[in-house]
Amino acid sequence: MSLVAIVTGASSGIGAATARRLAREPGAELVLVARREERLRELAASLAVRTTYVAADLTDADAPGRVAAHLSDHHDRLDLLVNNAGSSWRATFADGGYENVRRTMDVNFDSVVRLSDALLPTLRASSPSAIVNVASTAARVGRAGAGAYSASKFALAGWTDALYLEERPHGVHVGLVLPGFIVTEGFPAEELRGKRLTSWMVSDADTAAEAIIDVGLGRRAERYVPRPYALAAAVRVVAPWLVRRVQASSTGRAFTTSTRPGGD
Repeated sequence: MSLVAIVTGASSGIGAATARRLAREPGAELVLVARREERLRELAASLAVRTTYVAADLTDADAPGRVAAHLSDHHDRLDLLVNNAGSSWRATFADGGYENVRRTMDVNFDSVVRLSDALLPTLRASSPSAIVNVASTAARVGRAGAGAYSASKFALAGWTDALYLEERPHGVHVGLVLPGFIVTEGFPAEELRGKRLTSWMVSDADTAAEAIIDVGLGRRAERYVPRPYALAAAVRVVAPWLVRRVQASSTGRAFTTSTRPGGD
């Protein structure tokens, strides 16, 4: 029996690693989704399984419908949806304001909900099936300068929990992967990896891909990458004052005197 999977944000990083990992599953058939068509074409050609792709910006109004139509044209089922696409623009709220929150939510939360909405009937019809939402450790602990990103990932984590309860009776498992610092082409993390004190904080895209497989095909609730980040999330719940104190001591003055250019 085939395993039909859609992976968003598949042109690089965790998405590309997930596609390569899924290609090792028996009977895998993949649909890759991202904005960069050339990258998708190259990745699809490199995989030894049936692979098609949709070049799309998932924030576009017609993107969910295009992905759903492509799936219908090429496959008769959907066993796994990996919502991995996302982005971040670093700014304090005073500097970035509502606009930064809006565009971050649009990419990291709204587009995930809209695509899941378009594909949910097929996932139900294909049950047992699964949705894996790729959030971030920022979904549990916020940081100065990344409030918009945390807001989008907090929303994604909360929605994931609720969707799991709603879709469990329909045979659709919904799980969460929460990566921390992941080495990618845009984030080599050389400084963090070079110090014994911080090297544990960094992982790679292949490890994140394994976590996605574990949550999706293994039907786990959630996975942190690296795993020790789960401790930070637990401390945030039982001792939020401690987390705030540690963060405040390391933030410095960089985020205390900013103003929004042209603001009122």
